[in-house]
Amino acid sequence: MNERENDARLTNILKAASDPTRRAVLTLLVQHGPTRVTDLAEHFDISLNSVSKHIKVLESAGLVSRRTSWREHLIEANLGPITEIDRWFGQLRSIWDMRLEALDEALSKDAEHD
Repeated sequence: MNERENDARLTNILKAASDPTRRAVLTLLVQHGPTRVTDLAEHFDISLNSVSKHIKVLESAGLVSRRTSWREHLIEANLGPITEIDRWFGQLRSIWDMRLEALDEALSKDAEHD
């Protein structure tokens, strides 16, 4: 996967996780394991159709998967894509660490000259 594809995937994951209802769905799935769509919907003051739409967004980002057994749809969290967010935050942390080190060095040099 090239850098552009990685950026697009990260953007898709962040957009999916940006909505409070979708984050709550993910949290419930992590806490309770695979759950029926109708059982997930009971936790929200929105229609079953709206919950299904949120789940589809999470599915497209790879954050959940769906298993179908007869008419029952079980939704399960997939936290693998979260590692991409963590990797990105790690890059940001390393940039800030380098900047802070440079600032510390500059301040140390100024203190030596005083």
